[in-house]
Amino acid sequence: MAIPPSWIVKTGRSIWTQIWQLMMSQLAPPNDRGEYQRPQSEFRNRLDGIYAPEPNRYRLYVGWSCPWAHRTLVVRALKGLESSIEIVLVQGDANAGGWTLSKPEHGCNTLAQLYRFGKLGYTGRSTVPMLWDTQTYSIVNNESAEIIEILNSDFNDFASHPELDLAPIALQDSIEQWNEVVYETVNNGVYRCGFAQTQAAYDNAHIELFATLDRVNDLLASQDYLCGDLLTLADIRLFTTLIRFDLVYNHLFKCNRRRIRDYPQLQAYLSNIYQLPGVAATCNFSTILQDYYGNLFPLNPGGIIPQLPDMSYLRRVDS
Repeated sequence: MAIPPSWIVKTGRSIWTQIWQLMMSQLAPPNDRGEYQRPQSEFRNRLDGIYAPEPNRYRLYVGWSCPWAHRTLVVRALKGLESSIEIVLVQGDANAGGWTLSKPEHGCNTLAQLYRFGKLGYTGRSTVPMLWDTQTYSIVNNESAEIIEILNSDFNDFASHPELDLAPIALQDSIEQWNEVVYETVNNGVYRCGFAQTQAAYDNAHIELFATLDRVNDLLASQDYLCGDLLTLADIRLFTTLIRFDLVYNHLFKCNRRRIRDYPQLQAYLSNIYQLPGVAATCNFSTILQDYYGNLFPLNPGGIIPQLPDMSYLRRVDS
C-alpha cells in the first residue's frame, strides 16, 4: 500500500498543526517557550466568617477522572466525612467544553453555569474540585490544596476519624517542601509533558519528572512515606497523580521513560495507600481512561479508548 502523495501529507500536516495549536492555546495556554502554564485557582476562602464548619452544609463537586478532585475524595474517605459532606459527581464532556451536571441545579446544567450562579458575571475557569456552600449559594474554594487542608482540620467534630491528622505541626516544613517539589515536577509535571508545545519544553519537563520519581523511589527504600513513617497530605497529593500514571500519563502524556510498576518502592508505596480503608473506592479506572482519552481531543484525535492495563500490583498478595 502506498502512502498518500507528498502534497496531501504536507497540506494535512500544515492544517492539523494550525488547528492543534489553536486548540492547545485554549486547553493549555503556554508561555513564549511553549511551556504549559497552569492558571491559578480564583476562589480561596477558608471556613471562617460567613463560612462556619457545619455538617451537611457543604458540597464537593468532583469528577472521577480529575487528580486534583481525587485528592479531596481520598481525604474525605480517610477522615470519615462521608455522612457530613455531600459529593456531587460531574461528567467531563468535550462537546460541552467542560463539566456537566448529572441533573439540573438552580437552573444550571453545567458546572460553568453553576459557577456563574454562585458569582454573577464570573468568566474564569470552572474547575473541580469545588467546595459549595448550600446556605449562601456561593463557592467557598476551588483550590484542591486548600480544600484538603480544610477537610483535614475543620470538620473533626463531625468526622469518624478525627484522630487522624494528615498535617501534623511537627511535619509542616517537610510537608511544604515536598508539596513544592511534587507539584512542580510531578502533579503539574505530567501536564507539562503532555501539554508541551515545543520539544525543549517537553524535554525539560520529562527530565524533571523522572528525576523526582527516581528520588522518591530511593527515599522510600528507608521509610514508608514522604515525611517519614506517617501518611500526610503530601502523600495524598502524590498518590492521585501516581495512580493515573500507568493508566494515562505514561502513554497519552508521553511520560514514557518508566511506569510506576517499574519502580519497586513506588509500586509498594502506591499499593499501600490504595489499600487504606476507603481509598480504593475513590479510584474509578474506567472513567479515568474514558475521560482522558475521550475528552482530550488534541492529544488523541482518533478517540480510541485503550483497554485497562494490568493494575493487579495495587492489590497486595496478603490482602
